[in-house]
Amino acid sequence: MQKQETIRKMLAVGRHRLDPGQSCQVAELVLAKPRKMGQLIECLWDEDPGTANRAADALERATYHRPGLAQAWKDELIGLLAEAQQNKLRWNLALLIPRLDLNVAEARRSAAVLRTYLDDQDSTVKSGSIVKTAAMHGLAALTRHDPSMLAETLDMLRILSRSGTPAMRARGRILLKQLEAPGKRRTPVTEQAHASMYAEPTA
Repeated sequence: MQKQETIRKMLAVGRHRLDPGQSCQVAELVLAKPRKMGQLIECLWDEDPGTANRAADALERATYHRPGLAQAWKDELIGLLAEAQQNKLRWNLALLIPRLDLNVAEARRSAAVLRTYLDDQDSTVKSGSIVKTAAMHGLAALTRHDPSMLAETLDMLRILSRSGTPAMRARGRILLKQLEAPGKRRTPVTEQAHASMYAEPTA
């Protein structure tokens, strides 16, 4: 039982719910000891929003290096994408889910949720700029799993690169450049400008 409490105790430390706390240390821990991944995943549903947010942060960082670590929880993570209320939880899930091995149905299900992050006029949860920027990333990356979504995604990016927030416009231009590059093997979109996602103001 003591081992199970370790990761949660690390994630519970933070000045406020958006404070990353020890997310980097937790990511390093699960990368070194993958058997602890289940404990990290459980914290995504923690009743404390700060703990859940930091768990998502740590999971996103870990899957950036080793996407396969979260593959066994694919169904649960896609389900949480639709249920998430915290913006930090949303933007990290938007980035990490496209890294998993998804079939076409799973990619389309994920894309449908990410589109609601962009169009939240009638939603009780309003997405901040960073959530919408991450959703743009996610939708672009999901085209790798379902190329039939590419045309619609390109149209969406063209619109948001002109009408979105400054962060969305800048990211839209980057994503369009990648997706429209003729005759080039596309680099996984979610791996681009990764560090800058954390440099943007939280919303």
